[in-house]
Formats: sequence, C-alpha cells, structure tokens
Amino acid sequence: MTTNHGSTSPEALTDRIETAIHQNVGRGMDAVFQATAGGLWRATAALAASSRPKIGLITGFFVPGADPPAAETDGPAGAALLALGFRRSGLQCRLATDTICASACRAAMVAAGVPDVLIDTAEPGRSVGGIIDLWRQDGIDWVISIERCGPAADGRSYNMRGSDISAYAAPLDRLFTAGPWRTIAIGDGGNEVGMGRVPRSLIAGHVPSGEAIGCVVPADFLITAGVSHWGAYAVLAALALQRPEWRTAMVAGLEPALDRAVVEAMVRDGPAVDGVSLRREATIDALGMETHQRVLAAVRELIPAPGTAAPASPAGAA
Repeated sequence: MTTNHGSTSPEALTDRIETAIHQNVGRGMDAVFQATAGGLWRATAALAASSRPKIGLITGFFVPGADPPAAETDGPAGAALLALGFRRSGLQCRLATDTICASACRAAMVAAGVPDVLIDTAEPGRSVGGIIDLWRQDGIDWVISIERCGPAADGRSYNMRGSDISAYAAPLDRLFTAGPWRTIAIGDGGNEVGMGRVPRSLIAGHVPSGEAIGCVVPADFLITAGVSHWGAYAVLAALALQRPEWRTAMVAGLEPALDRAVVEAMVRDGPAVDGVSLRREATIDALGMETHQRVLAAVRELIPAPGTAAPASPAGAA
C-alpha cells in the first residue's frame, strides 16, 4: 500500500478511496481493515489488467427474522451498481444468488437500468454444479462476491448475531471457489465469503461472535468496508481511475439519485429489508441513505475530471 497520500497516481488515489470506506460502524473491524489495507488496489489493478473480463457476481443474504423475511438491502444494491458499470463498459456479467433472494436482486437490476443481466439461482442444500458448468461454458474469468454469507469453521453459515442461517443459504461459496476464475470478495463483518483471506484469530479476537461466525472461505483478493455497499462504490471508482476508457461507465454507477432509487426499488418490489433493523425500509445496515451518500461523495470526489488533477489530500490525512 502506498504511503504517499499527496500523490495523484492511480494507486495513491485508490488507497485514499479505501480509506474513505474503512469506517468503523461498530462491528470491531478496525484490525481487519488494517490487515486488508491495500486490498482495493490489488483487486482492482488485477481486474483492470484483464483486457475484457467476463464477470460473475455473487450476492444475497437472507434475513429470516425480518418483517417480512427477505433478502437484505446490502449486497444486491451494490451488485446492481457494479453490473451497470460493467455492462456500460461493454463487459459481460451475470449474477448468482439464492432463489429466495432473486426477486430483490431482480428489482435492483431493473432499477439500475440493467434488467437483462442473467440471474442464476440456487436452493439451500442443493448442488450448484449446474451453475458452475454454466459459468465455465460462458467463459467467466472473474468472480466478485459482495455481502455473501459463507460457511464458518463448522461448515454452517451465520448472521452477525450468531444465528445459524444455513437453511436459507445455498452453497454459493462452492461456486465462488470452483474456478478457473480469479476471485474478489467484498465484506464488512467477518462472516462473508472471502474472509478466510485473513487469519481466523483476527476475526475471532475483534469481531463480536467472531470465533463462531468467521467465514473460512478465502478469496484471491479481499476488500473490506464499514458497509459492503461502500465496497461497490470503491470498486467502481478505482476502475474509473485505472481504465480511462471505462471511466464514464463506472462513474454512472456513482450517481446519488440512482443509488437511492435502487435501494428503494428493492424494498418496494423485492421485497428487501435492512439486515440490522430487520425492517422493510430503504436503509442499509440501519444507516439512512444520507449516510451512505456522504461516503459516495467522498469516494467520487477522488476521481479527477478528465485532464485535471485530483483533489489535494486534507492536511494530516492518514
């Protein structure tokens, strides 16, 4: 990770974007943020180095205790923004989720303006071999998971409260690791696919219930954030910096009005719920959209307009 925060190189700007999303929202993730610093640059630089990547997205975190039981807003909303950026860049992408999360994912894609993104669905306890075959035949060479629950050391999947939700989660972690694709994971709480990239002891020692809930599935590249949705902002912004021909397309996914519309459509049409408040409301992790959009603004302002310099780093910025 670069330490020159006054630099306007893509790596330095990407590190500043990562700093903007590494905000502690009460999950004890500071130590994990430190351990994964530079992950955004490593992930996006590798993806940007691919000429025309074909991308598979994995998301969906069902909340059985919500009113009504439904997919949470975090995950599918960010996946839809990513899909928009990829599709407008001329890149192929498709998405996999649980059958019970599919309607929320579809609502997000429609609201994002990419209704034709293929959605592959899987059932808890059923093989994902058919989807693996489809993705291999389709030439998928990069897979990105965002806010996707994954198995802990005991093979069960847990929510942040330590409740076993395996009965509601298809084994999409097996799709994630099936290859031959490279993998990027975005997570915010230790229990998501990809968190096996960091030592179990780190999550166990700092995240509430971390010993029980910590996911053991690794990723080639791990991006952590205070809220996984912010990781989608960061990936779009970093790719805009690193592939100038993708800039306009990626920035399209960073429009505040679109961001809000996607979340509202999920809640209305999915339905979808807030995974923390357990209510059917247009919030993510019990934070209103105004909070998320402050992060969005901080990320977006680090993308220089074509032909201009990046904004100066604030004095004393870490």
